[in-house]
Amino acid sequence: MSPLAALVAALAIPLIGALLIAMAGRAPNLREAITLLTAVLLFLAVASLTPHVLAGGRPQLALFQILPGLLLAFRIEPLGMLFALVASGLWIVNSIYSIGYMRANREEHQTRFYVCFAGALGATMAIAFAGNLITLFLAYEALTLITYPLVTHHGDEEAKRGGRVYLGYLLTTSIVLLLVGIIFTWNVAGTTDFLPGGILGDHLGKAATGGLLALFMFGIGKAALMPVHRWLPAAMVAPTPVSALLHAVAVVKAGVFSVVKVIVYIFGVENIAGLSSVDWLPFMASLTIILASIIALRSDNLKRRLAYSTVSQLSYVVLAAALLAPLSIVGAVFHIAAHAVSKITLFFAAGAIYTAAHKTEVSQLDGIGRRMPVTMAAFTVGALSLIGIPPAAGFVSKWYIVSGAAASGQIGAIIVLVVSTLLNAAYFLPIVYAAFFRPPPAGDAAHGEAPIPILIALVATAAMTVALFFFADVPLQLARQVAGLPD
Repeated sequence: MSPLAALVAALAIPLIGALLIAMAGRAPNLREAITLLTAVLLFLAVASLTPHVLAGGRPQLALFQILPGLLLAFRIEPLGMLFALVASGLWIVNSIYSIGYMRANREEHQTRFYVCFAGALGATMAIAFAGNLITLFLAYEALTLITYPLVTHHGDEEAKRGGRVYLGYLLTTSIVLLLVGIIFTWNVAGTTDFLPGGILGDHLGKAATGGLLALFMFGIGKAALMPVHRWLPAAMVAPTPVSALLHAVAVVKAGVFSVVKVIVYIFGVENIAGLSSVDWLPFMASLTIILASIIALRSDNLKRRLAYSTVSQLSYVVLAAALLAPLSIVGAVFHIAAHAVSKITLFFAAGAIYTAAHKTEVSQLDGIGRRMPVTMAAFTVGALSLIGIPPAAGFVSKWYIVSGAAASGQIGAIIVLVVSTLLNAAYFLPIVYAAFFRPPPAGDAAHGEAPIPILIALVATAAMTVALFFFADVPLQLARQVAGLPD
């Protein structure tokens, strides 16, 4: 398959799959087989592009002109390549998990669930391969809209309320801030294309550059930079596979991916390095990292704790990109993958606990590791990775971020990362300790592990978390290309 054909396939496969899933709605086994087949075919199409991109190839496709000078266009570069690999690969595992979870919990509207899931991956591929800001914006909005039915899946008042917050925050920030930033960029630069070194050059003064950066950073609400983060914990009313989609596979990764892409390919790292008008971004990212970690520490609900952990971890990417050092850019890009495999493992474990034991609170987890050893072993791997302990993927990204901060003399960023690491340990390790070293409560109902598909997915993502530490060559090569460093 040629690179152009693979690009077209990657964009088309999820949409064709969504249609076929809808048609097979009355045959659950066929519906789920189509879901798995679609996920596998998408990953194969994306993976086939990787050698070409690593060798310097940049496949591109222009579909049609939206306005004079504005094309709906796609172009694959290293950052988008990594994001697409992560999202398409984890969709396979999430689909296996979803089959076990949705059936075990007898969830309603399962066909709609799988259709929207496939649609969300289609939008994610369009985001990953967007060739310009306008294409990115349209795919970004499509992802918000297609995931809304997933957030409100249960249909009760709590789900509807969470969905309103989700939709309200993401649409408001993108239309009021992000779209304005895109239009301003187009007027100033005469283009919205993503180009190495950026497109703004010396078109703007210092103050205008800082203001435009604010429009983008807060307009990309999916990155959950405080104070536009509340949509993320509100969306935890969704079924756990959706939470995994939001936190690991698509939505939040689309946010931090867009942040890095804008900084590297619109502003240009060298163009804004040293500008005092952009110094607020590392500060805001650091504030988000610490405050979200403190809220996570104080949260007893397990999914809420994981949600605020995600808010904090996303700002690792924002902070690393904002440091504007080549090594920190590498860390930012790698953390997109490291956080994905680690956090999806944690959410899978939370869903397994709910399915097998019907427990949702951290305070209820005493002794659960004795009854669900596989689940809690996988949880431990994910937790250690996000704390930054080797041999797990999170250590690699933290190493590069700290190295970049040290090389650029950003001592404040190093202090933030050290404090955050201690807070991560404080809200993860007590869960692990209680699960394995405390006895179950008296009278606690006996139970075992969750269904086999859930365990298969858990073990797979935990293994990926460790494997990404030992076999980091491909993502690191892509990350170094983004940062402009030699392989």
